[in-house]
Amino acid sequence: MTTYSPEVRERLERDAKEIIGRYPKSRSALLPLLHLVQAEDGYVSDAGQEFCAEMLGLTKAEVVGVSTFYTMYKRKPAGEFHVGVCINALCAIMGGDQIWDELTEHVGVGNGETTGDGKVSLERLECNAACDFAPVMMVNWEFFDNQTPETAKKLVDDLRAGKEVAPTRGPARLCSFKDASRVLAGLPDGQAGDGPSAAGPSLEGLKIAKANGWTAPKGASE
Repeated sequence: MTTYSPEVRERLERDAKEIIGRYPKSRSALLPLLHLVQAEDGYVSDAGQEFCAEMLGLTKAEVVGVSTFYTMYKRKPAGEFHVGVCINALCAIMGGDQIWDELTEHVGVGNGETTGDGKVSLERLECNAACDFAPVMMVNWEFFDNQTPETAKKLVDDLRAGKEVAPTRGPARLCSFKDASRVLAGLPDGQAGDGPSAAGPSLEGLKIAKANGWTAPKGASE
């Protein structure tokens, strides 16, 4: 069984203790700790599961049961850029299925697989919660809206070529999959407030309401 080097172990323990200290019961920190070890390895490795179990006083079986339940925890190394294509109902009929078919053929890998250079992994996503921008893709959980097969293929080509790529909304730059996992562990990178999180169609209802002086009924939000 592989284990972490003393230097890595010391760093992980320091971050883990900070995270665990935020919870009344230590086992509540399991989800962020799984993101923490994923940030180290690019997936939830055997060593990472052992580490989480030891830090939280759990059995390895308990940790494995959780890490294999949620799809955001990867069982094998993800690419530096993890690309998700929404294939849920609206995105699918707006072109998501075609994007997926053409992109997988173009890249040469399928669902849950990573390119040989380690740059890109692909995933079929059931919903990106951005239906008003369909079809939508995500890269390391940042939005790329209103995609087409051509823009999707160019996006992946640019990522593999090391070109600067900016999400449609949110921060002006992409972080790596490992860095995104670290943020999900609760260790921010300072980009959370960058850029607009809502834009375009998402705000049309609000604009109409303001123009007409409409407000929510009293007590509606209580």
